[in-house]
Amino acid sequence: MTVREKAVPMPQQDPSERVGNFDEVPLGYEREAALQEAERCLKCDPAPCIEGCPVGIDIPKFIDRIKREDFQASINTIKESNNLPAVCGRVCPQEEQCQEVCTLGENFEPVSIGRLERYAADWEREHGTVDNTVEDSRAGKIAIVGSGPAGLTAASDLRKLGYEVTVFEQFHQPGGVLVYGIPEFRLPNEVVEREVENLKAMGVEIETNTVVGRLFTVDDLLDGNRVEKHDAVFLGTGAGLPYFLDLPGENLNGIYSANEFLTRVNLMRAFKFPEYDTPVKIGGRVATVGGGNVAMDSARTALRLGADSSMVIYRRSEAQMPARDEEIQHAKEEGIDFRLLRNPTRFKGDDGRVEKVECVEMELGEPDESGRPRPVPKGGSEFDLPVDNVIIAIGNSPHPLVPRTTDGLETSDRGTIKASSRGRTSREGIWAGGDIVTGAATVIRAMGAGKTAASDIHKWLSNGETWK
Repeated sequence: MTVREKAVPMPQQDPSERVGNFDEVPLGYEREAALQEAERCLKCDPAPCIEGCPVGIDIPKFIDRIKREDFQASINTIKESNNLPAVCGRVCPQEEQCQEVCTLGENFEPVSIGRLERYAADWEREHGTVDNTVEDSRAGKIAIVGSGPAGLTAASDLRKLGYEVTVFEQFHQPGGVLVYGIPEFRLPNEVVEREVENLKAMGVEIETNTVVGRLFTVDDLLDGNRVEKHDAVFLGTGAGLPYFLDLPGENLNGIYSANEFLTRVNLMRAFKFPEYDTPVKIGGRVATVGGGNVAMDSARTALRLGADSSMVIYRRSEAQMPARDEEIQHAKEEGIDFRLLRNPTRFKGDDGRVEKVECVEMELGEPDESGRPRPVPKGGSEFDLPVDNVIIAIGNSPHPLVPRTTDGLETSDRGTIKASSRGRTSREGIWAGGDIVTGAATVIRAMGAGKTAASDIHKWLSNGETWK
């Protein structure tokens, strides 16, 4: 059998058109393209791609079902392990996980597993039947705090087992980072909304506008004070507290954290102002500081909001950028200006508003604790960049509200909740998973943590074993 060496390309919006809208950039496979890509799978046994998937999807099986044109069986296979395939097919870094270990990738381009997963999920939306059946009701009422990927996954798995599940979300719309942190052009809100509606159809209760730690605490959830008593609690509150650079002038008007900027645009629909009530003031020159996916999202969003120029300032070279290659490429196609080996040293402004970013040139030295070359400033290389806005996209830490208001919940020096490999915390009856435990990571790893915790909650409630 002759194997196609290169993956079937996915069509996408033309860069000159997409910079003027928030529509999804990759357009997805058509039927014939999906069938051609599925033919490239070697059906390895054992299959390294399964080991490379954080939730253990039977990848050869679901691709084989696409090859046979049994698309319902394909999506059913995926959903045995992954509750959010339409999400993961769009935003998961498959190139660092399942596709990185694809056997075909040893000599050719690996199978485009993520694109095929997206195809199966989108086929279900258009043609398929969603199975929302659950097991018979069983004793146990479970609270999920946070409706991001970890919380939604845990809620789905536990509801399928027959438990009564309630999700508490602080914002007015469920989805967590999926709706406030990822732009429409990468992950349309309607994709997340569809997954949430499936949960509701299964019988999961979702309470929005509910800030746990303010209206009531996790202890109240377990004790039945101020709120109905629950038998177990899963904490999936993510990492939504932005880091800042702590530089002079960082409090000038016109400087946003990426968290605030993207939340206003994505969740509060600022890109539709004044149809929606959330304005975002963007000038002609926007600089985003950082090199990850959030930085790419911010810079590309600024362009779509009307910036004449949108640049990325990053202290290392492109080879060290943590953003996905695909996102970097899309940013380049759209005209994002990359200022590499540069680092801000202060912000300058007049009348309380930012006007310039003072930067210093950097050079790469010996590796640091991350294994990447350490950026070292070049003496006397300071220069100014004129700007109207700056977006700080250098990462997030867990918000301390829930840990601080929960008695006896141990945390690390970084503010993350300490949890075992099963998700058990220092408090009996409380599990945690996702970014609140690991710090900012990927959607699929958060989902994996939600699945692990859900399985352990079921074992604990069923067997009554001693908490360890």
